[in-house]
Amino acid sequence: MTLFMNACAFLVKVLTLPLHIAEVIGLLSFYKHVFPLIVYKISISYNDKMNDNKRELFRNLDKFYPTKGSLRILEVGCGSGANFEHYPTGCRITCTDPNPHFQKYLKKSMTKNDHLVYDSFIVASGENLKAVEDNSVDVVVCTLVLCSVQDTQNVLQEAKRVLRPGGAFFFLEHVVSDPSSWIYFFQHVLQPFWYYFGDGCDTTRATWKHLEAAGFSDLQLRHIQAPLFFMIKPHIVVK
Repeated sequence: MTLFMNACAFLVKVLTLPLHIAEVIGLLSFYKHVFPLIVYKISISYNDKMNDNKRELFRNLDKFYPTKGSLRILEVGCGSGANFEHYPTGCRITCTDPNPHFQKYLKKSMTKNDHLVYDSFIVASGENLKAVEDNSVDVVVCTLVLCSVQDTQNVLQEAKRVLRPGGAFFFLEHVVSDPSSWIYFFQHVLQPFWYYFGDGCDTTRATWKHLEAAGFSDLQLRHIQAPLFFMIKPHIVVK
C-alpha cells in the first residue's frame, strides 16, 4: 500500500504543480481575501456537527477564572470567531490571526455574541505573539489552527509563555489517521490539493506528539472520530 500511495501522491503533486508555481509568483494572493468567507460558511456547518464536542471542550472554562476580575481568553487563529458562543458571559477575549481579512467576519460573530468583552484583534501568527505579555491570560484557545502553522512547537511555547501560572490551554485539532486506514491513504494522496484549498492546511500531522513534547504540566487529550468529511474525521481534543 505504501508504494501505491507514494505513486498516487507523486501524481497529485504533478497535477498541482501549476498551483505551486502560481503561489510562488504571487498569483494566489487573492485567496487570502476569499478564504475567510469560505471559513465563515464552513464554520456554520462545522459548529452544528461538532456542537456537543465543543460544549464538552469548553465546559470547564469557569475553573480558570482569576481570583479577581474577568476570565481572560486569548484565541490563537480566531478565524471568524466560531468558538465565541461557548465562552462564559463577561469574559474578555483577545483575538489573533495572521489573515487580516478575517476581521469582517469576526465582527459579525462579535455582534452576535454580545455576552463577551472584546479587547482587541491582533494580526499575528501563532509563532509570534509578542504583542501579548507574559503570564497575561488565563486561557489560550487553539482550535483547527495547528494544522496550518509553520512551527507547531513554537506556537505551543508561545501559548505557555502568555499563560499565567495555573492557566490552561484548550485545543481541538484534526490530525492524521491511523496508518492502516484508508483515510490515512487519502490524506497523504490528496494533501497537495487540500493544502491550496485550506490555505496551508495539512491533514497529515500527528499533532498530539507536539503537544506531548511541549512540556505542559498536565496534558490530557483524547482521540475522537468527528462526524465530518473523511479527510478531517480524526481529531484530538483536551479531556
